[in-house]
Amino acid sequence: MSLPTPAADRTALVTGASSGIGAALSRELSRRGHQVVLVARRAEKLEELATELRAAGGRAHVLGADLSDRSARATLLDRVGALGLTLDILVNNAGLSTLGPVAASDPDAEMNMIEVDVTAVADLCSRALPGMVQRRRGAVLNVASTAAFQPLPGQAAYAAGKAFVLSYTESLTGELKGTGVTATALCPGPVDTGFGETAGFAKEDAEAALPSFMWESPESVARTGIDGLDKGHMIAIPGLANRAASVFAHLAPNKLLVPVLASRHPGLRT
Repeated sequence: MSLPTPAADRTALVTGASSGIGAALSRELSRRGHQVVLVARRAEKLEELATELRAAGGRAHVLGADLSDRSARATLLDRVGALGLTLDILVNNAGLSTLGPVAASDPDAEMNMIEVDVTAVADLCSRALPGMVQRRRGAVLNVASTAAFQPLPGQAAYAAGKAFVLSYTESLTGELKGTGVTATALCPGPVDTGFGETAGFAKEDAEAALPSFMWESPESVARTGIDGLDKGHMIAIPGLANRAASVFAHLAPNKLLVPVLASRHPGLRT
């Protein structure tokens, strides 16, 4: 399988495109000739990226939307259609994390995270896939994490949400076989994007908890993700070290793994 051919009336939609991996994925798609629709809450940041992509010869549009808002998600594909565009590539990248033990959590923050990390992925896939299957053309990239392969004390709901995204995408690949549409789960390890600081990590704590050879740049993550999508891979994991760690985490008994993870997680330090 390969990505749909770029065309003037076709587009890729990237959520969480205002920074980090989302911005890098948007640049990578644009570099390969795909028109992009950039989606995030911060429209001003999206405009900066759109201007950059247009200056490089790309075609980019901005749609501000809060993906935790179900009504905002419900109108997103219609807004793409109003631009005269057909959605050929859906990139569910938007995500966030909370930090710390569930017993000390803010319920509103936990539910907001699940709405963005989990519900929005299923919502947008269920809205986009019927048209793709009907046209027998399309691709979906859902951004999960290497956290999807293991429990993660200190970020319990985040890891569980990413496990959902991984399992959901794997199931989609079975459902979509023979339709001309593909689905890939991108599972990056640690990436220096500011994501951890937003969740409440000190950068120094994150770097101390995870060895330097596991860290990848947003650009390498984006290349791995779009390459995997282009080749029709079920899962794309950037970096040899992260691929090895994911296999180990998947095979290691949780009764041994969980205490080790809990002892090292910055969010559980007293």
